[in-house]
Amino acid sequence: MNDTTPRHHKSTPGAKASLNTALSDVVQGFLAITHNSVALLGTVLAVGLITLAARHDLRSDAEQHLLGWLQQRQVAATPVVAFEPEPEAVQRVTAVQPTQLPKQQANVAFWLSRKYRVAPEPLGVLVAEAFEVGEKARMDPTLILAVMAVESRFNPFAQSPVGAQGLMQVLTRVHTEKYEDFGGQLAAFDPVSNLRVGAQVLQDCIKRAGSIEGGLRLYVGAVTTDGSGYINKVMAEHLRIQSVALGKPMPTRFPSYRTIPVVAPAETETPPAPDATELEAADASPPVAEAVEPLLLASS
Repeated sequence: MNDTTPRHHKSTPGAKASLNTALSDVVQGFLAITHNSVALLGTVLAVGLITLAARHDLRSDAEQHLLGWLQQRQVAATPVVAFEPEPEAVQRVTAVQPTQLPKQQANVAFWLSRKYRVAPEPLGVLVAEAFEVGEKARMDPTLILAVMAVESRFNPFAQSPVGAQGLMQVLTRVHTEKYEDFGGQLAAFDPVSNLRVGAQVLQDCIKRAGSIEGGLRLYVGAVTTDGSGYINKVMAEHLRIQSVALGKPMPTRFPSYRTIPVVAPAETETPPAPDATELEAADASPPVAEAVEPLLLASS
């Protein structure tokens, strides 16, 4: 037993030496393989570069493949967006700062904005257009705005069950020809185009009827009723808007219009057909004995 123990301790340094030799051989072999691989890779690259330099067609193909690969990587790295930026989109917006308008128009725009909960910027355009159209047509612009307020509450995409469309609820199928100058009947949903066509229809109705009240009756197309409810509603709103424009106190009493017979002009052979829009329910308005004839606002 005493002889075997020393022999066991003597064999340990030999095992370590063998292990170190094996590891050294592995490392040297790995380095040799790596060195040879790098040398081989360098040789392949050199041959490839020489070949590409000598062959223009191969070089072009390689450049195209490399460019395509880089572009694919760039697209893959770019975050996907639902839309492309369009800085010119603001040019399609129908809006203006009301503070840039004359005082009367600015007052009306802000008042209508608060009452009907519509942004003042697009309302500013409509108010300015109503004043311009009213001046040319010799028609009170606040009457045009009152019709818009009652008909659509300034919703340019409104449509009634009978097909009246847009701000002034013009029957597009009846007045298609009036939209031809604006590019077609889809212009009914363009606020300014609808305002102009509606104002033209309203002007024609007033001229045919001989009075504002009679024109409103024709405009709403009152057939089964006398149209007094609609007339009272529009005229009351007309006086409110007019008071705002002129800086006067808000009226508390309004004229009450009764049955209004509409007589066609003498040169007209047949009575005019009902026009423009459907009848809306009338708001109750306190009656007074006399009707107030609205005045044409001065443009300022």
